[in-house]
Amino acid sequence: MRGDEERVVQLFCAWLTSQGWGVEREVDLVDVAARRGDERLYAEAKGRTSSIGLDVDTLYGQLLRRMPAEEVGVAQFGVVVPAEAAGAAMRVPARVRQLLRIDVYVVNLDGSVEVHS
Repeated sequence: MRGDEERVVQLFCAWLTSQGWGVEREVDLVDVAARRGDERLYAEAKGRTSSIGLDVDTLYGQLLRRMPAEEVGVAQFGVVVPAEAAGAAMRVPARVRQLLRIDVYVVNLDGSVEVHS
Protein backbone atom coordinates (compact mmCIF):
# COMPACT_ATOMS: atom_id res chain seq x y z
CA MET A 1 0.00 0.00 0.00
CA ARG A 2 1.43 3.38 -0.99
CA GLY A 3 2.02 6.18 1.54
CA ASP A 4 -1.09 8.30 1.12
CA GLU A 5 -3.34 5.28 0.68
CA GLU A 6 -1.97 3.93 3.97
CA ARG A 7 -2.81 7.26 5.65
CA VAL A 8 -6.36 7.17 4.25
CA VAL A 9 -6.86 3.57 5.41
CA GLN A 10 -5.49 4.29 8.89
CA LEU A 11 -7.76 7.30 9.37
CA PHE A 12 -10.77 5.40 8.01
CA CYS A 13 -10.09 2.44 10.33
CA ALA A 14 -9.72 4.78 13.32
CA TRP A 15 -13.06 6.39 12.41
CA LEU A 16 -14.75 2.98 12.06
CA THR A 17 -13.41 1.95 15.47
CA SER A 18 -14.79 5.16 16.99
CA GLN A 19 -18.18 4.21 15.53
CA GLY A 20 -18.12 0.82 17.26
CA TRP A 21 -16.87 -1.35 14.39
CA GLY A 22 -14.34 -4.14 14.81
CA VAL A 23 -11.84 -3.71 11.99
CA GLU A 24 -9.51 -6.03 10.10
CA ARG A 25 -7.19 -5.06 7.27
CA GLU A 26 -6.20 -6.92 4.12
CA VAL A 27 -8.79 -9.70 4.40
CA ASP A 28 -9.21 -11.79 1.24
CA LEU A 29 -7.61 -8.97 -0.80
CA VAL A 30 -10.06 -6.36 0.56
CA ASP A 31 -8.39 -3.34 2.18
CA VAL A 32 -10.82 -3.15 5.12
CA ALA A 33 -13.33 -5.65 6.53
CA ALA A 34 -15.39 -4.47 9.50
CA ARG A 35 -18.13 -5.89 11.70
CA ARG A 36 -20.53 -4.25 14.12
CA GLY A 37 -23.08 -6.67 15.54
CA ASP A 38 -24.78 -8.24 12.52
CA GLU A 39 -23.53 -5.50 10.16
CA ARG A 40 -20.60 -6.15 7.84
CA LEU A 41 -18.66 -3.68 5.72
CA TYR A 42 -16.05 -4.33 3.04
CA ALA A 43 -14.11 -1.37 1.67
CA GLU A 44 -11.41 -0.55 -0.85
CA ALA A 45 -9.33 2.61 -0.56
CA LYS A 46 -7.18 4.93 -2.68
CA GLY A 47 -4.93 7.75 -1.66
CA ARG A 48 -3.98 10.89 -3.55
CA THR A 49 -2.62 10.10 -7.01
CA SER A 50 -1.71 11.98 -10.18
CA SER A 51 -4.53 10.25 -12.12
CA ILE A 52 -7.30 10.33 -9.55
CA GLY A 53 -10.20 9.82 -11.97
CA LEU A 54 -8.66 6.72 -13.50
CA ASP A 55 -7.54 5.43 -10.11
CA VAL A 56 -11.04 5.84 -8.61
CA ASP A 57 -12.49 3.96 -11.59
CA THR A 58 -9.95 1.21 -10.86
CA LEU A 59 -10.98 1.34 -7.19
CA TYR A 60 -14.61 0.61 -8.07
CA GLY A 61 -13.48 -2.28 -10.28
CA GLN A 62 -11.36 -3.73 -7.49
CA LEU A 63 -14.26 -3.51 -5.05
CA LEU A 64 -16.70 -5.18 -7.45
CA ARG A 65 -14.26 -7.96 -8.23
CA ARG A 66 -13.48 -8.59 -4.55
CA MET A 67 -17.05 -8.55 -3.19
CA PRO A 68 -17.61 -11.87 -1.42
CA ALA A 69 -20.46 -13.49 -3.39
CA GLU A 70 -22.21 -14.67 -0.23
CA GLU A 71 -22.25 -11.11 1.12
CA VAL A 72 -23.82 -9.40 -1.91
CA GLY A 73 -27.24 -8.07 -0.89
CA VAL A 74 -26.39 -8.57 2.80
CA ALA A 75 -23.25 -6.60 3.62
CA GLN A 76 -22.46 -2.96 2.96
CA PHE A 77 -19.55 -1.99 0.71
CA GLY A 78 -17.51 1.17 0.47
CA VAL A 79 -14.99 3.12 -1.51
CA VAL A 80 -12.69 5.20 0.65
CA VAL A 81 -11.01 8.25 -0.84
CA PRO A 82 -9.25 11.43 0.26
CA ALA A 83 -11.27 14.66 0.02
CA GLU A 84 -9.68 15.67 -3.28
CA ALA A 85 -11.02 12.49 -4.91
CA ALA A 86 -14.63 12.90 -3.71
CA GLY A 87 -15.84 14.28 -7.04
CA ALA A 88 -14.39 11.34 -8.95
CA ALA A 89 -15.92 8.86 -6.50
CA MET A 90 -19.33 10.49 -6.77
CA ARG A 91 -19.39 10.13 -10.59
CA VAL A 92 -20.99 6.71 -10.14
CA PRO A 93 -24.69 7.61 -9.92
CA ALA A 94 -26.29 7.41 -6.47
CA ARG A 95 -28.93 4.94 -7.71
CA VAL A 96 -26.23 2.54 -8.94
CA ARG A 97 -24.35 2.84 -5.65
CA GLN A 98 -27.59 2.21 -3.72
CA LEU A 99 -28.39 -0.92 -5.74
CA LEU A 100 -24.90 -2.28 -5.09
CA ARG A 101 -24.93 -1.12 -1.42
CA ILE A 102 -21.80 0.98 -1.97
CA ASP A 103 -21.20 4.09 0.13
CA VAL A 104 -18.49 6.66 -0.55
CA TYR A 105 -16.36 7.48 2.50
CA VAL A 106 -14.43 10.73 2.14
CA VAL A 107 -11.46 11.06 4.50
CA ASN A 108 -10.57 14.68 5.23
CA LEU A 109 -7.10 15.93 6.18
CA ASP A 110 -8.22 16.42 9.79
CA GLY A 111 -9.16 12.72 10.00
CA SER A 112 -12.90 13.26 9.88
CA VAL A 113 -14.93 11.04 7.58
CA GLU A 114 -17.99 12.00 5.52
CA VAL A 115 -20.35 9.28 4.31
CA HIS A 116 -22.22 9.63 1.01
CA SER A 117 -24.82 6.98 0.27
